[in-house]
This record gives sequence, structure tokens and C-alpha cells, in this order.
Amino acid sequence: MSLPAVAVSQTPEDKFREYLASRPKPQRFTDQQRELLAHVFARHSHFDAEQLIDNLKTAGKRVSRATVYRTLSKLVDAGLLRRIELGARTVFDHDYGYPAHDHLVCETCHSMTEFQSAELEAILEKVAQEYQFRAEGHTLVIRGICTACNAAKSAKPRLVM
Repeated sequence: MSLPAVAVSQTPEDKFREYLASRPKPQRFTDQQRELLAHVFARHSHFDAEQLIDNLKTAGKRVSRATVYRTLSKLVDAGLLRRIELGARTVFDHDYGYPAHDHLVCETCHSMTEFQSAELEAILEKVAQEYQFRAEGHTLVIRGICTACNAAKSAKPRLVM
């Protein structure tokens, strides 16, 4: 399921520029950061840093490995991306300009499926109220086996003795 983008008041570049300018020691917006930001927001997909580095190389973009790692961290801090920890792997997902959503992750093929659930949101709000907790967000990852991997597993012939 692909979720539709939501209307935002600023472009990702403008929001990132604002973030950089608001630091205690303002930082400049570099050409490499511009290339990386444009590449990340040109498509909606989940990716890790190494995949992004490979994709940038394939696209003919010259962005250093160190810049990728530093900029990803800044994009998370700026509220443009969110970090999703999947065991030893860290995946990044758009947080700005996309609706709140959660993920199903297949432990076999590592596919990620986005979903939205009004019922789940209501439960989370109820729990926060119950504990007098002001929730500012959440990340939910449900791990399991996707339909395709389940079908492939059940289609394999079994040894009968």
C-alpha cells in the first residue's frame, strides 16, 4: 500500500534550510546536501545508508559517505526523516509530507509494508490519556512473515517419512 503525500507549508529543502539556520551555530546548506535531499524526496521508499550511497552513485551523484551519514542524522533531527531500527539494520522513512503510518516487516524477505489504522491510533491515544502522557509520536514495527513468503513456504514439498 502506498500512502499519499500530505500538504505541507514548506518544501523539504526549505524546512531543512530552516533547521540548519536555527542551530546554535548556524550551518550552511551544501551542494552535496541538496543533491542528497532531492534524491531522497524524489521517491518514497525505505532505505538504509548503504542503499542510499549505492543509489546516489548509480544516479551519478557525487556525495561522500561521511556526508550521507551526517546528513541523514540531521534530516532525522529536522523532522524530515524518521529512523526505524530493525535489529542491526537502520532504515529511514519519510516523516515530513507523509501521513502517520506504521510498518509490517517480513523477517524472511525483509519487505516493509506501510499501513494506517484509525483503531490503533485510538488505542494509542487512550493509553496515553490513561497514563496522563502527552504523546508526540510513535514508531510501530510489526515483525512476521508476509503473504508471499508464507505462500512460498507452504508450497515447498515436505519430506514424508
